[in-house]
Amino acid sequence: MAETRTLSPTVARAIRRELPQVAEATVATIVAEVPAYADAYADGLSATIENAVQLALGGFLELATTRGAAAADTPIQPALDASYRLGRGEARGGRSMDALLAAFRVGARVAFRGLADRAVAAGLSAGQLARFAELVFAYIDALTAASVAGHSDERQASGRVRSRMLEKLGLRLLAAAPQDELAAAAERADWVPPRTLTAVLLPAARVRGALALLDARTLQPGDDDVSVLLVPDAEGPARPALLRALEGKEAVVGPPRPWWDAAASHRRAVRVLELDPAAPGATPVDTQQRLCELVLRADEDALADLRAAALAPLGELSEGAREKLTETLRAWLLHHGRRDAVAAELFVHPQTVRYRMGQLRELYGDRLEDPRTVLELTLALA
Repeated sequence: MAETRTLSPTVARAIRRELPQVAEATVATIVAEVPAYADAYADGLSATIENAVQLALGGFLELATTRGAAAADTPIQPALDASYRLGRGEARGGRSMDALLAAFRVGARVAFRGLADRAVAAGLSAGQLARFAELVFAYIDALTAASVAGHSDERQASGRVRSRMLEKLGLRLLAAAPQDELAAAAERADWVPPRTLTAVLLPAARVRGALALLDARTLQPGDDDVSVLLVPDAEGPARPALLRALEGKEAVVGPPRPWWDAAASHRRAVRVLELDPAAPGATPVDTQQRLCELVLRADEDALADLRAAALAPLGELSEGAREKLTETLRAWLLHHGRRDAVAAELFVHPQTVRYRMGQLRELYGDRLEDPRTVLELTLALA
């Protein structure tokens, strides 16, 4: 390096002649020392790295011989752009940030050694070599930063794209799209379908806390005031664990369904929430425990008509008498006519139960022995 602190043309030419060999040695060492690059030759990546090394070091020599050493540690834009693209490409190829940094560390060591050997042979003094080393490593640090930025940007962009794909998959599931369409959407989103999906409804403010406790494959289609989560493989023994994880989350938990039929689980959860909007609280609402209510209230008008017809014999009684006989009839039906059990539930004497049932038999006659009437009364009073 001359007194003007630039590389002399003689040293620069000597180094430039070595660039192909330095690039080749750099790739060989990276492949040998960084496991993530072990297949670089097989997948054609070695040529890309060699070209990147030659471009980067060629840019350094250009700076060092034309702008002076003070500027040689600042890469020109083409070299920075190439490093940025390299980082993005490595992220798309599935290599981690750690692997990328390891490759730069190995590459910097090997590249400097090759350049230094040629520079010393061309007349670089020990003092100039120390300054040369400082500039080379500062230059490579700048290239590394550009490559890391490219890797990070690609990962973030890829993450956003995949998140959108997963969200669209969840929306298609809720819309009950055809199974072949769902399978294609799952493949595009790189999402391996589970056996089942369970729909969970909960307030949007509770979603983040819930996701931290649930299967990482959980889908979150949309983000409304009442959010939906589709939780994989939460059936059988796994269901109690799901309910425990949702404690305090004001959740309504649908039934497990085959993954492609998640819309059925969602419909069930929505229906339970519609029937009792105030039900969700600290303890999750398990829709599997609300099946009777769902069946009975599937058609509110039909239930009202059934109740009116079944209880018509009590219509002429006073309100107080009607209420007592109605609760007695309900208990009698639920306890299959066991007088002591009915009395215990109503907190009355068994003789009172006998008296009231006598009144009911007068009103209903033999119909209380008719299975169809018993079924209608059971449904009406459930």
